[in-house]
Amino acid sequence: MRQIDKMDKKKKKDKVAALLMLCFCLIALTSVFTIKASIDKVAKSAENVPVTRKAATEQEKESPQTEKPPEKGKEQASAAASEIPTVDSRSEESSSSSGFASPMDRNTASVSKEYSMDMVIYNMTLDQYMTHPGIDIEAPAGSGVMAIGDGTITDICTDDCYGTTIEITHSNGYISRYCNLSTKKLVEKGDTVKKGQLISSIGRTALYESMEKAHLHFEIRKDGKPCDPSEFIDF
Repeated sequence: MRQIDKMDKKKKKDKVAALLMLCFCLIALTSVFTIKASIDKVAKSAENVPVTRKAATEQEKESPQTEKPPEKGKEQASAAASEIPTVDSRSEESSSSSGFASPMDRNTASVSKEYSMDMVIYNMTLDQYMTHPGIDIEAPAGSGVMAIGDGTITDICTDDCYGTTIEITHSNGYISRYCNLSTKKLVEKGDTVKKGQLISSIGRTALYESMEKAHLHFEIRKDGKPCDPSEFIDF
């Protein structure tokens, strides 16, 4: 009985193995046919692919075409363009200036205090650090003060900080202010002045700078805002 049972089990195993083998063969055949069909499809589609730009370029190299001579009109235009002088805009900008002149004789005057609105500097009279909206040009008392450019006298006053002051309005929104002056009798409000015209002289009327040597406190403003005068005038 045991031998019969063993034989039956062996037959069952053989049947299972045969079925597995048959399934494996079917799967393999199916895969082969599928792969072959895919290869045929790819090969067929490859025949319809257009020629690439690279291939076309290679064909052009193999069969070069004769270059056409340039047209006569284009030659003339090119020659005319080569004769046009080039202009460097940077040189134009560097050569242009504000047109302002120094308010004092440079041979007898020198800058004693720089413009400083971004950083406080020491004020000897007030013994404290503060901003400075102009420059101080030191010169002997009584030295002449001149208009830096053409304009109109728009204000003559006694400033609480910087003493006797004359204001000239120029074109393009510029205003020049001349402070610590000795007199305001040489010009009147509303007068038209020319560049280099004498308008006053150096005095000692600026309360904020009374302990310093005789000098002109000079300012330039653009649209009401203080500017560094050294950017417009070579002192």
